[in-house]
Formats: sequence, C-alpha cells, structure tokens
Amino acid sequence: MNLVIYGAQAIALGAYKAIKLLYPERSVGCFLVSSVKGNPAVLGGLPVREILEYAGQLSSEEKADTEVLIATPESVMPEIEDTLETYGFDCHVRLTSLRFAELMGYYYAHTGAFMPLAALPVGFHIPKIQMYMAKFYKDKPLKSEYRIPEWMIPIQVGSALCEERVADLLDCEGENISAKNVNYSELTALYWIWKNRLTRGETGDKEVYYGLSHYRRMLELSEDDLSRLIDNDVDAVLPYPMSYEPDIEEHHKRYLADADWKALCRALEELQPEYAGTFGQILKQQYFYNYNIILARKSVLEEYCSWLFPILERVEQLSTPKGWERQDRYIGYMGETLETLYFMHNRNRLNITHAGCRFLL
Repeated sequence: MNLVIYGAQAIALGAYKAIKLLYPERSVGCFLVSSVKGNPAVLGGLPVREILEYAGQLSSEEKADTEVLIATPESVMPEIEDTLETYGFDCHVRLTSLRFAELMGYYYAHTGAFMPLAALPVGFHIPKIQMYMAKFYKDKPLKSEYRIPEWMIPIQVGSALCEERVADLLDCEGENISAKNVNYSELTALYWIWKNRLTRGETGDKEVYYGLSHYRRMLELSEDDLSRLIDNDVDAVLPYPMSYEPDIEEHHKRYLADADWKALCRALEELQPEYAGTFGQILKQQYFYNYNIILARKSVLEEYCSWLFPILERVEQLSTPKGWERQDRYIGYMGETLETLYFMHNRNRLNITHAGCRFLL
C-alpha cells in the first residue's frame, strides 16, 4: 500500500525519519494537512499537501490502496479520522504517544544519538524516586483512567494565585515563586523542588532521583526502567527529543519575541559565557527537549536548577516589558530552550538517557 503521513510538525517529522531508517521498504509519498497555512511547504524533503487537493487527484481505487499514518497530537486525531473518511480514506492508523515513543526508541537506539533508557541492562537496585506532577486548577478532568505510580507526587502550580485546591502539595509553601506561574508555568514547581527538596541533606545521593512531569504529559517508566538507573550510573532521563526543520532556533523563535530572545542571549553572556559560546551551535541542530520534563539524580538536578533559575531571573530583569509586568508563559518557553542547551552542552560529561513521553487525554 501507498503510505502518507498526516501532520507536518515535529511528531510527523520524527515519524518520517524513523520509518525511512527502520523500514526502508515503506516509501512515504507526502505529508497531509487540513490547511497549508502555518505549515511548511516541504518537510524532510517531501511535499506537504492539503487533504482537499490531494484527495481530488486520486481515484477510489487509489484511495483504497493508501494508508494514512496520523502523526499529530492525540487530541485532534478523532477529528482527523472523520476528515479522512469524508474524503474516502478508510485505512488510517493513529500514531499514539505510546506508539510514537516506541518508534523513536528503536530509531534512537539504531542511530546511537540519544540513548534509550530501555536499551540498558536491567539492574538490581530500585532508587528512591520523587517525581512531581504539576497540576493547575484549570486542568480539565482526564477522559481516560490513569493510575499514578506511587513515586509520582501531584503539586499544584500557581497556587498563590487562586483559592481553589487540586493537590495536597502546593508550590506556594516554603521558599517559592508561585506568584510567577503566569510566566514560569510548570517551572514554579521545579523551583519549589530545588529550594524545598534538593537542598536538604540526604545520604546516598547516587540512589536518590527527583523530577518533574505534567498532569497530562509524563515520562513512561516501567519497573525495569527504574531498576536500570543506579546500576547503569544514569545521571538523567529526558523525553526523546523532537525534530524540527530547519533547526530548533527557527522553531522556538515562533514562541518568543525578538526582544525576549535578545534578553536570553544577553543573560547567558553575562552569567554563563561558556554556554553562550556553544548556544549558537546547538540552536543550529534539529533536536529539542520539549515540556521541561526531567528525572535526574539529586545532585544533577540541583546543579541544573542552580544554573537555570539565575538565568531566568536575569531574563526577567532584561525583558521589555519586565517579567513581572506580563503574563504570557515566555519564561516557561525559555526553560525548554535552556534545558536543551544545558544537557546538549553536557552530554559528554553526564550519563543522559531517554524515555517516551506519554500524553493523557
């Protein structure tokens, strides 16, 4: 059957790269979208075509012989399925977040670029893990059931800004920046972890891991995965990076004003000149760590937070308007860029592994 991919952003590009490498006998014809507006004309060297135009050029027999891989966020997949069937494409498959994670795991294991945690041998020691799940009072209830692992701890972010409570643990307790949640987003939880958990004296640091996930996005870690951490001397587990064209700088500038981007570069030059020196090089590659999601050894996460938050505080001071005068999540977006910079910069010093990121509906 002919194969086409529905979608034209990071998920679709990653899927195409993996299929091209792992299944060379399957030739992908093009990328399909509902509208070319806001999408590239070409992705991975293939044309991006509107479904209306593409369907109009095929006969009923050709449509029956076409398989469509839906590589988009899961929330829009039902609508896309309806659209495909309206245009006569009955053979379609959802690339869910779990399937995408499995595909990318095989892809990165094959390339050797980003080590999958699951590729390491199973160990014998289970570490102490505290993975905090950021929740916001406006989060909609999940449509599907999900059992939260015992090592996952819900924490309400932005709790200083409302009276409603959706978690027992609040990011406004102890030393915090909860009131900055409108700009920092889930990073107010990471700050809380840094100041109220990572700075506590604990013995056996190599056996203690802390992390941050989201209410609807989280690292997919099995019991075997947890057993791999200590015995393989893993420093950090990050989501598989997403692919962007032509590079991650162009992608992320879509979310940041030019003045904010300049403020970020200046903050790096002032506070971390070594990282400022490699920033340009890292921005010109295609791989990006989304979502500010991480699980890391206690000392590693403390080191990262001690590096990250002074930079973000300086960005607030340099921003126009100042960070405390706005409410647009821009600091949260910068956190993703800085996480990519930090761990790409230190990839030879730290033992970094990767896992799939599960999206809950």
